[in-house]
Amino acid sequence: MITQEQFDTEVKMIIANAIREDVGDGDHSSLACIPENARGKAKLLVKDKGIIGGVNFAKKVFAYVDKNLRLDVRIEDGTEVSFGDVVMYIEGPSQSILKAERTVLNAMQRMSAIATKTRLFVNLIKGTKAKILDTRKTTPGIRVLEKWAVKIGGGENHRFALYDMIMLKDNHIDFAGGITKAIEMTKQYLKDADKKLDIMVEARNLIELEEILKNDGIYRILLDNFDYEDTRKAVKLIGDKCLIESSGNINETTIRYYAECGVDYISCGALTHSVYNMDLSLKAVN
Repeated sequence: MITQEQFDTEVKMIIANAIREDVGDGDHSSLACIPENARGKAKLLVKDKGIIGGVNFAKKVFAYVDKNLRLDVRIEDGTEVSFGDVVMYIEGPSQSILKAERTVLNAMQRMSAIATKTRLFVNLIKGTKAKILDTRKTTPGIRVLEKWAVKIGGGENHRFALYDMIMLKDNHIDFAGGITKAIEMTKQYLKDADKKLDIMVEARNLIELEEILKNDGIYRILLDNFDYEDTRKAVKLIGDKCLIESSGNINETTIRYYAECGVDYISCGALTHSVYNMDLSLKAVN
């Protein structure tokens, strides 16, 4: 996984780019009709229900835009919210509040949606040993925010990117010339490059699984699009040799059944690529 320093750097870049994109050479709507020294107060209002996410990100955005802005946070990340709840009050220069508004809302609406869906999945498998994982199926440029939202919802992060874990999927295996060859080449690569990265290998069926199990040093096996019966067989075959992950079109209806098969993790791209943003707004307080 990424370090705290890498995480902080990613967040800073996202904020800087978002403000650059939205403000450009100036918020001319505000500059045109709001005096520079005008001060105001606004509230961040929930117009939906679910799990709030992005509160701590919003704090960073407001601080980036204007350190004179003061926040009174009433609801923290990971809290269940409903229509009419006020997440925070923002007070300070009116132009600065409006300058930060859209970046804050866009991020929080998406992060809240992801946190909400993640919490749903986490609750659906409660009582099993399985944990919910995200994937790399994220919006380009804001992956760190979407993975942050998964953690807010109670899930866990998979690898952050291509650089922090070896994951030999179907295309890697096919391009390399087979499972064992891909694993052997990977081990040699890590040795030559003096890198210590966990190795994860995808199995498309039980025959491929049996071949993977002939190789040592595998951290986790991904059971891709296995049905329930084959998943149970796979769990029995693997035993305690390595961790087990299920993935592939797993949804609200099926996730409990996969968890009860005994897998350690269930990864779901839908956590980040198929959510509907939570309705939030920022309103001036008179």
